[in-house]
Amino acid sequence: MTVPARVTLGSRTSPLALAQSEEVVRVLRATFPETEFVVVPITTGGDRASDAPLLSMPRGMFVKEIEIALLDGQIDLAVHSAKDLPASLPGGLVLAAIGKRQDPRDVLVNRWGLSLTGMPRGARLGTSSPRRTALLLSLRGDIRVEPIRGNVGTRLDKARGPDYDGVVLAAAGLLRLGRESEISEFLDAEVFTPDVGQGALAVEARADASDVLSILSAVHDGPTGLAVTAERAFLTAVGGGCTVPVAAYARVVGEEIVMTAMAAAPDGSRIYRVRVAGDARDPDAAGERARDALMAEGAGDVLEQG
Repeated sequence: MTVPARVTLGSRTSPLALAQSEEVVRVLRATFPETEFVVVPITTGGDRASDAPLLSMPRGMFVKEIEIALLDGQIDLAVHSAKDLPASLPGGLVLAAIGKRQDPRDVLVNRWGLSLTGMPRGARLGTSSPRRTALLLSLRGDIRVEPIRGNVGTRLDKARGPDYDGVVLAAAGLLRLGRESEISEFLDAEVFTPDVGQGALAVEARADASDVLSILSAVHDGPTGLAVTAERAFLTAVGGGCTVPVAAYARVVGEEIVMTAMAAAPDGSRIYRVRVAGDARDPDAAGERARDALMAEGAGDVLEQG
């Protein structure tokens, strides 16, 4: 194996993104101590458009500039939240490794420290995710869901400010930032289906960078990789850039991939859920099977809205 002398990793500039990059770098430095690893912060279009509603942005707006820097040779690797990646990658780039998944669930943080069922009527919860909005409204139609933007720290501050009573975030982000003490409730993944790739880190590289690709097996976690591959296959099967609330969460159980998938009307008035299992050796088929099962349940009219 030819080990490169220096490797640069591109990352978004938020504290969480930098913590995620350092999580990958720690493994690489420990495995290849002779290599210099440098994290390069890059501001993305999604970060610059901090006031724009997330629904107006295509999936991938938080990785585009980083991918351009990767294709141009300005960086050697890119570390992303797997849920930020679009369903398909630009030509010349590959998903080279998937890190071990942190807790995939969503969490509720609120000023009272209460569960979702225990919060008072009319409580104001912040999220700009169509998926979280639909699931919240399906469970508590009396609450007010308000759009919110900003990095994890900003949203946590807003959650106790004058405009919000709480916020829904990914558990993995708070755990990676050491802020788990602020969590009011972990939301059940079987009911509050996580986003595709949530909790996992994705390492993107150039397809022709054989020396860089050769060191990434140190980062890759096999079961997480299979699960995220299945989830991304589901995302591709339902349309890739779908803006309607959809989600999929897969796990490797023995020799099978078990996946739950969800599609919903934006207002939460209709929720379609399925559970499928497939051969772990063919994660793409599991994702496609989940899409087919949702269609069989009658979710076609919801999916066509995207």
